Amino acid sequence: MVVDQNIPATLVEGDGIGPEITASVVELLDVLGAPFAWDRQSGGLEAVEKYGAPLPQQTLDSIRKTGLALKGPLTTPVGAGFRSVNVTLRQEFGLYANLRPTKTVVSGQHFDHIDLVVVRENIEGLYAAKEYYLPDGDDPQGLAFGGGFNSRRECARIVRFAFEYALANGRKKVTLVHKANILKLFSGIFLEEGRRVAKEYEGRVAVEERIVDACAMQLVTDPWQYDVIVTTNLFGDILSDLTAGLVGGLGMAPGANIGTDVAIFEAVHGSAPDIAGKGVANPLALLMAASLMLAHVGRFDLRKRLDDAIEKVVHQDGVRTRDLGGTAGTKELTEALAAALR
Repeated sequence: MVVDQNIPATLVEGDGIGPEITASVVELLDVLGAPFAWDRQSGGLEAVEKYGAPLPQQTLDSIRKTGLALKGPLTTPVGAGFRSVNVTLRQEFGLYANLRPTKTVVSGQHFDHIDLVVVRENIEGLYAAKEYYLPDGDDPQGLAFGGGFNSRRECARIVRFAFEYALANGRKKVTLVHKANILKLFSGIFLEEGRRVAKEYEGRVAVEERIVDACAMQLVTDPWQYDVIVTTNLFGDILSDLTAGLVGGLGMAPGANIGTDVAIFEAVHGSAPDIAGKGVANPLALLMAASLMLAHVGRFDLRKRLDDAIEKVVHQDGVRTRDLGGTAGTKELTEALAAALR
């Protein structure tokens, strides 16, 4: 097999701690010998200051051209009339699947031996809602109305993505998470399509169903029963942050937004402006997102080396940033990981 050593990819550093953790990850990918050729672009508050928009056209053009991006946390200006950066990216590039793996790296702090994945539908549901005020008695804005939508097409596509992911990654079970007992049409359409698609995988991947509130409860009482969870947009947003909490929080939470032609990999935490520039930020979420990115381009060999280095340094050697109960700064953790990769 010919290995491509020059894969174009867009790099967006992000806001707040973004530049610090991005620099750490790029340094480690260079040590690893990752094949990415970076096209650096602006986004978030930095882009607003430079170009008047959180997602300038040149950034969108770069992502469309490379079809691949790694981005730090981006801040959408509050009260300035700008749409959410992440929602805009998902809709602009049809990034219909949000992949959120959760795995224990630091033992003894929260739940040990967690290894599950939440697959979230990314472009429909209540996140595509149209919102209005309606009158209520004498109050002309007394009622807030929001109407989202789920289509059979997208419900089937996200469930099929989850089953294909399970097959490709040696997973044994997919759980369809819904609220069809109450939202009989809005959530029922997802369950109907999920059941239909699941029949295509009989004998290869097991399937089960959970109502979302029961799933949330079980995730904090017996999370080991879950393998791959697939669900609609809002439920997936909530459950994926819940699962991150099982293993130490959003500092350990990578994410991938995947479409037909474009894939964007990210740290799902915020920009944390309160600690920006202090050298204490945890780069692991973005580094683990880079691991997902390596797998996406078929470099499973490099992904394994990177994952093994994280396991050794963070779990075995105990080099951890303060959010993980340690004392290492960004620089110290980066240096330890670089040594493990050499």
